[in-house]
Amino acid sequence: MFVITNFLSALATLVDFILTAYMWIVIGRAIISWVNPDPYNPIVRFLREVTDPVLYRIRRVLPLQGGGIDFTPMILIMAIIFLRSFLVPTLQRLALTLG
Repeated sequence: MFVITNFLSALATLVDFILTAYMWIVIGRAIISWVNPDPYNPIVRFLREVTDPVLYRIRRVLPLQGGGIDFTPMILIMAIIFLRSFLVPTLQRLALTLG
């Protein structure tokens, strides 16, 4: 049973790390969008390739562009914060109750 406990604890840590890293990638993408970046820059291409699929889905469901400002990165960051505050503690609590 301790194997499942350790697995869930490690999974909670990994999910927290991935969500935190993705949140910083979204923040970087938002900051880069304020300037006119070189579209051929590998960093800019990476940020767009990683974030565009998720941001596109949010834009399709919630068209939140007003006055030239795109609010979809903020919605995505709030969703990531929700997942970090709900999913990670749930996995950790589940690991504690099984252990």
